[in-house]
Amino acid sequence: MRHTLIMLALLTAGVRLSADDSARRYLGKPDAWFATPEARKVADIILSYQTDAGGWPKNTDTISKAYDGDRANLVPTFDNKATVDELRFMARMFGATQDQTYRKSFDRGLTYVLSAQYPNGGWPQFYPLRKGYYSRITFNDGSMARVLQLVREVGAEPAYAFVESRTREACRKAFERGVACILKCQIVVEGRPTVWCAQHDETTFAPAKARTYELPSFSGSESVGVVRLLMSIERPSPEVRASIEGAVAWLEAHRIRGQKLEPTRSLLGVKDLVMTPDPSAPDLWARFYDLKSGRPFVCDRDGVPKASLAEIGHERRNGYSWFGEYARDLLAKDYPAWKKRTGP
Repeated sequence: MRHTLIMLALLTAGVRLSADDSARRYLGKPDAWFATPEARKVADIILSYQTDAGGWPKNTDTISKAYDGDRANLVPTFDNKATVDELRFMARMFGATQDQTYRKSFDRGLTYVLSAQYPNGGWPQFYPLRKGYYSRITFNDGSMARVLQLVREVGAEPAYAFVESRTREACRKAFERGVACILKCQIVVEGRPTVWCAQHDETTFAPAKARTYELPSFSGSESVGVVRLLMSIERPSPEVRASIEGAVAWLEAHRIRGQKLEPTRSLLGVKDLVMTPDPSAPDLWARFYDLKSGRPFVCDRDGVPKASLAEIGHERRNGYSWFGEYARDLLAKDYPAWKKRTGP
């Protein structure tokens, strides 16, 4: 048992490491760097992972060694920050070098992004579409919010002036449809807008299930990223303002007070996460709240919701982010700043 737990921890750590070994590592570099031989070497490696569909795979080290495997095994997605940062990287490479290789890569990738958007404005987790929760409108881990940020950048920022005007206009329209989709997905209770689920049905917009332990719910985590995206709109419509205010009110009302997440270690040295009473602990929010009661819940792989971490097994208890200070900065900093910027 101990050996199994250690192996699980190592595998999880490996996924986290590889998820960071991507184009985003270099996006903070100055423009001049993208004209260097080092940048071209990195770009060549990233290009080798671009799929035939135009996007990039997730949880993959795309900067250390060129891909030399079966290209059929490269599955493009928007999950876990895939595709978006690679496109930003290619745009900067083209801006620095005017090499058409990078322009073509960017164009293929942007076509992939725009093609993946549903007519109703949402984006799935994977495209081409796959059966199951992969086709849901996906806010999980900030997936759709990141895509919307990209299309807005392409539609407005000078760095993308090389993109054809009609494509830039398509990006602006895609952003508008995406925001409209967000408003349609927002869960309304007794006539009041609240927050969002991590994923929504691509046809009905209803909260939807993903993996067995990710049930339809109010999300105290993913909703924060959605609100931040809405707050970033320069001139918010009355509908967008109402959406933000409703979500903020819901998050304010669903703080978890006086509870502390605390790592412990068993006699065998196995780490475990427990929640203990602590009046001085910072406020927390749950990843999932029940759609009927509004109470926080956690869930094991059997799909049965439980009220506390102690009621689920070690593997899920420690292998998922169930609680966190998700909305802390949103409520303490971002929302007040937004109110000051946009007025009452």
